[in-house]
Amino acid sequence: MTPSLPSPMRNQLLAMLPEADYSQIASDLQYVDLSRGAFLARAGEPIDHIYYLTSGIGSLVATTPESNKAEAGIFGSEGYVPTSAATGVELSAHDVIMQIGGDAYRMNFASFRRGMEHNRNFNRVMIRCIEAFSIQLTYTAVSNAVHGVDERLARWILMCHDRVPGDQIPLTHEFISLMLAVRRPSVTTSLHILEGNGFIRSLRGQIIIRNRPALEEFARDAYGKPEAEYRRLMIGLF
Repeated sequence: MTPSLPSPMRNQLLAMLPEADYSQIASDLQYVDLSRGAFLARAGEPIDHIYYLTSGIGSLVATTPESNKAEAGIFGSEGYVPTSAATGVELSAHDVIMQIGGDAYRMNFASFRRGMEHNRNFNRVMIRCIEAFSIQLTYTAVSNAVHGVDERLARWILMCHDRVPGDQIPLTHEFISLMLAVRRPSVTTSLHILEGNGFIRSLRGQIIIRNRPALEEFARDAYGKPEAEYRRLMIGLF
């Protein structure tokens, strides 16, 4: 028996579209299964598809000319990528990869642009999401500049927790090191601090949330503002 596919409505943007507007783009959506490490876009290459996650977590990764990498933004079922497609940009400026495998529905570039040009409410949701995502990117830059590794890690874990269904987050020290652009020993030390305070439990390839309110308090102003701005911009749009 073939298992049923997840509903596109598990993506928050698709779910908030009025029924008549969703019906205009529904036939353009194609289900895809995305494994960890899958590329949704590559820097300098054409944007073939726009992805709407229904589960899993992806990262927008910036790379310097000397191949140094760092995560610029994180997304799950609350958004879509690459957001630059909404402006008509045809080449991706960044790598977009899955950090936790999941499912998605995707739309080819031409169909997406047609929706942007002829579906007013679809256009409105996509543009609003660009603003919400840009706020997250701004606060990532601020956090990288003013917060220590412990607070940045706490913020990042909270953001991942927001995008998974339970309290278990499948993440390795190596991957966290890459995303935060810090050395792996620094990640290990910070995880021990968070675990010692009873906020999390760190296992091989997995982080378990034990006390989220305390973790939020520890993160201080590194976490919360972009999340509040997303709610302000996106919730109750229609």
